[in-house]
Amino acid sequence: MDKCIFCKIVSGEIPSTSIFENEEVKVIMDIGPVIKGHALVMPKRHYDPVTETPDSVLFELYRVAKQVARAQMNGLGADGVNIVQNNGKAAGQEVSHIHVHVIPRFVGDGHHWNWKAKKYDDVEEMMELAGKLRDHI
Repeated sequence: MDKCIFCKIVSGEIPSTSIFENEEVKVIMDIGPVIKGHALVMPKRHYDPVTETPDSVLFELYRVAKQVARAQMNGLGADGVNIVQNNGKAAGQEVSHIHVHVIPRFVGDGHHWNWKAKKYDDVEEMMELAGKLRDHI
């Protein structure tokens, strides 16, 4: 993808601060971190969206994200970690190249991510939506 910023990072056209790389993925520091130490795990090949990304690639993204999370906890002293994959503009995805955010969290870091839970109108509504999902799995 000629215009994909992550493809340009993987190819070396755009500099990045890399923290890990293997044959399938590259891990870089996010230049706009939610919390300092925020890393991005991306495949070296261009895939998007998640529904079109091969299972083996998704497995490798999350396998490496687990390693990064461990490094954030052991190396940075993080108290927790958020592992997030935004998919589609409505979900907040800004770069159309699948990637996983691994964000170290510290008690009192000031970032608030938790959402306010909503409710279904009734059990029937929940059951109807569940049926639609079951029909398409």
